[in-house]
Amino acid sequence: MGLLGLSADALAHAVAQGDKGYIQEITGINLIAFTYLGAKHMVTGYDHLLFLLGVIFFLYRMQHIAIYVSLFALGHSTTMLLGVYFNVGINSYIIDAIIGLSIVYKALENIGAYQRWFGFQPNTKAATLIFGFFHGFGLSTKILEYDISPDGLIPNLLAFNVGVEIGQLIALAMILIAINFWRKTDGFFRHAYTANVAMMSAGFLLFGYQLTGYFVA
Repeated sequence: MGLLGLSADALAHAVAQGDKGYIQEITGINLIAFTYLGAKHMVTGYDHLLFLLGVIFFLYRMQHIAIYVSLFALGHSTTMLLGVYFNVGINSYIIDAIIGLSIVYKALENIGAYQRWFGFQPNTKAATLIFGFFHGFGLSTKILEYDISPDGLIPNLLAFNVGVEIGQLIALAMILIAINFWRKTDGFFRHAYTANVAMMSAGFLLFGYQLTGYFVA
């Protein structure tokens, strides 16, 4: 039981332990520090990266990529800022389980499951925005648990959000470089299905770990 709880907590949508202590201790406006923390969270947030990979997997035009990434950023930023400001917290295990399902949803969409199963395609832009909301709540819930100081709260949150978007651009650039290189190979379409199944499996794994943490905690 203890090991299960530890594993689930390790996979929770959390800020690193050292950063947690820093957030709890500092007061006042610390723009550079919070910008760095936001960028670090996005670049190291495997759940964000997996969802982002799923979103752009079959997008080829930069304008389309920009639209979807902007929708995700809008959703993520809105709930992160409002959640902390209005003290709206959701159980971190539940919200992280939903984030795991967002990865599953996107992988299923990429392999055309909804067309085959239900005969229609859900609105991909709306889904990206909605799941962005959940990703933002995942972070706001953790920030609330760390009891961030109200002194300088708004500037620090805005700086954190700027950092998140910087981190997202860095992560997006790395993903695009890797996937564009892969697309130039003969095996891209041959292995695209397998890659999305692996992504879906990772989403289910995250979902399962979070539910384990919820029931064990």
